[in-house]
Amino acid sequence: MVDLANKSWKYDRGLVLNNIGIFCNNNNNNNNNFKEKLKAEEQQQQQRPKMSSWSVKVCGVMLFVVGLISLFTGHLASDLEWYSQRLVKRSHYYKLNGNGRTAVDIWKSKFSNFYQGCSERGPHFGSAIRERSSTGYLLIATSGGLNQQRTGITDAVVVARILNATLVVPELDHQSFWKDDSDFLNIFDVDWFISYLAKDVTIVKRVPERVMRSMEKPPYTMRVPRKSEPEYYLDQVLPILLRRAVVQLTKFDYRLANNLDEELQKLRCRVNYHALRFTKPIRNLGQKLVMRMRNMTKRFIAVHLRFEPDMLAFSGCYYGGGDKERHELGEIRKRWETLPELSPDEERTRGKCPLTPHEVGLMLRALGFRNDSYLYVASGEIYGGEETLRPLRELFPNFYTKEMLANEELKPFLPFSSRLAAIDYIVCDESDVFVTNNNGNMAKILAGRRRYTGHKRTIRPNAKRLSALFMARDKMEWGKFAKKVKSCQRGFMGEPNEMKPGRGEFHEYPSSCICQKPFNHSAVVNDEDGDQPLDVNTIASEAKSRYQTVGDQPGESNFHEVTKPRIGEGPELLAEQSDREHFLAD
Repeated sequence: MVDLANKSWKYDRGLVLNNIGIFCNNNNNNNNNFKEKLKAEEQQQQQRPKMSSWSVKVCGVMLFVVGLISLFTGHLASDLEWYSQRLVKRSHYYKLNGNGRTAVDIWKSKFSNFYQGCSERGPHFGSAIRERSSTGYLLIATSGGLNQQRTGITDAVVVARILNATLVVPELDHQSFWKDDSDFLNIFDVDWFISYLAKDVTIVKRVPERVMRSMEKPPYTMRVPRKSEPEYYLDQVLPILLRRAVVQLTKFDYRLANNLDEELQKLRCRVNYHALRFTKPIRNLGQKLVMRMRNMTKRFIAVHLRFEPDMLAFSGCYYGGGDKERHELGEIRKRWETLPELSPDEERTRGKCPLTPHEVGLMLRALGFRNDSYLYVASGEIYGGEETLRPLRELFPNFYTKEMLANEELKPFLPFSSRLAAIDYIVCDESDVFVTNNNGNMAKILAGRRRYTGHKRTIRPNAKRLSALFMARDKMEWGKFAKKVKSCQRGFMGEPNEMKPGRGEFHEYPSSCICQKPFNHSAVVNDEDGDQPLDVNTIASEAKSRYQTVGDQPGESNFHEVTKPRIGEGPELLAEQSDREHFLAD
């Protein structure tokens, strides 16, 4: 591993860009060196005899003594991490917490068996208002790609509940960059959507003809500010709805406050995790791809790569492609007239630049994933194409995409970007580990869903800290680099305690909808690889502290302050001031 650390991991920084375009390092000797050393290291790992439990204990005592000495000499962390990796399976790494050093399984959270989704309606949550008794009809025009629109649909149901309105099945965005003319019924099971939520909100497919004929004016159209509180809808939207009978809310994405009353949060979860079911053709193909991955391997990693030219242009980042890259991305950037001038170096320092495919591969290998791990890669058009992906393929040869797993079956979906995204969504959701290179909408939505369904391992890159590490990686050995990556990723591995309840974005941290299971000793079993079971009492004790409500009294709403209308400002003006298109949506 040390030999590998010195040369092969660098791969001459893998992806190199120049003013001609994007290409990989052409030094064949270096490439062959990389492959041979990587292969040799893997064979050495497989042939290394397992240490007996007695020797592990002896080494553990020795490490403890070394640790005590290091505390007084100021050299604690440097060598312990390297030696510890020799004493445990590579599917674990160690993290420091208040009780000392504990193993982290990179494939599964040790707390995953102790939580479950809980979004059932409370006994005091009233039934839906009937259509004829409602305050009017609410039309919703969503915005962005599939997952951005998903947030809009979810919040639209909650807004209809707040207003006691009848919701018309939301309209999907046909005009955005994605240029997908799919309607709601082409992607989601519309009848299931209506019936599942029937007790919460009355939903119809269209405004009745009798209502449209009786209207003196067309439906009133307005755009509300982002993350508006329920009071805003009651003060600004409800009076217009009562007066005009039909109101349309445009560009509806992230237009509702993050923190709401618990029952409304649970309604959000019922919509997002249960009511929004994909159509049968999408579900069938998605599950086929999952089964094809499972037939090849016991467990697999799904990597969501956002590295399209348009997204890179919008981000304002630079990836070393010289004048050609600057010109190409600069021309694309002109599509958005209101984008500010950005400094690529500052954006990278702030962690706003998506990781390259090569950087994703290095992060995963540093965390401990072997090169025989299977990857399902969900992506659109990659800037630089196959040459950009080559370093990731070198690090993980078992590399698959939906195009590789489904050929003829995929053809009916090819003209529709949202339907393709839905197929990727299913496979990513079913994977053992989900990894993303960005902080876009699919990353957030899937992170929340995977928490809701048992805290399946979800790795989000700590881009702010990793960016500096990747820039300096030529100056350090592999062991030191891997140790620093593990340190950077603490708190970004999908564990239950990564964020306090009520903090963060609800779609990513749906804390109101996650409950602790009644403790059951049978939930703690041996690791699939034969490791010793985790300490039951310790886990149970730690689990009790997860997802407890902080600072709220029972029955009280938990609203956060957001921008409120000022005197002299109408809804339209305030919405324009607070609105900014999120191109990183997907």
